[in-house]
Parts: sequence; C-alpha cells; structure tokens
Amino acid sequence: MSDVEILENKLKEKGYKLTNQRKAIIEVLFEQKGRFLTAEDIFIKTREKHADTNFSTVYRNLNILEDTGIIHLTKLNSDASVYELADTDSHHHHIICRGCGKTESIDFCPLEELNTKLNNKNFTLTDHKFELYGYCRECEKINKK
Repeated sequence: MSDVEILENKLKEKGYKLTNQRKAIIEVLFEQKGRFLTAEDIFIKTREKHADTNFSTVYRNLNILEDTGIIHLTKLNSDASVYELADTDSHHHHIICRGCGKTESIDFCPLEELNTKLNNKNFTLTDHKFELYGYCRECEKINKK
C-alpha cells in the first residue's frame, strides 16, 4: 500500500473523501517532506497541480489534515504557522531552522523520564511535541553577515 493510499484510508476512516484538492495538497507535502511549509507555500504549490484551488480551500483542508493526524502544525515564531507531513512510521521530534524551515528528526524522546514522573502524579500523558529552534549552518552564516 502506498503512502497516499494509507492517507486516503485515514481520511475515509474519519469520514472524508480524497478530493482532487486534498490529493494535490498531500502530493505537495510529500514532495516537500522534511520541510515545514506555510499555508501560502502550500497554496502556491497546490495551484500548480490543481489550478482551481483557492486559499480558503487549502486552509480548510490543512485543518482537516491536522485533525486527522496527517500533518503537524508548528509555530516557528509568534505569527508564522507552518505545516509538515506527519511521519506515521515512528514517534519523533524535530530540530527546526528558523531561517529556511529545514527540519531534522531527533531519534530519541527527551520526555520519557517526564512521562514516568507524570504517571506518579496520577496523570496520563496522551500526546506531546518537542521542537528545538535555531539556524542551520547555511542560515547561520547569512545571519552573521
């Protein structure tokens, strides 16, 4: 089963169809896997695939894809929301470049110890995100100039 078929099934399980616009948005996210994109970036790239797409359609679909766990929403700074295709294969966290948006996965969970402590407090953690922000080598060089 392909990645797109897995996502199609996930949408169907939640009662959604794989419309042409959703398919185009998912294709854009697959093509940009490993990078966070703004809604505007996704809109521009989606229009290249499906010219009839408008921004409100992209934005509504991003909300649906986030609600179904297909994408992650992250805030790079106080006013920039960015999206990334969720990795369904493994639990992971990110380091994120504030300059270019490049992301890399962290292959360990720094919150495992915290979860143990929370269990001792009669609290069950159901979800979390751990993101570290900074600059990749290329963007760091640009910022120092």
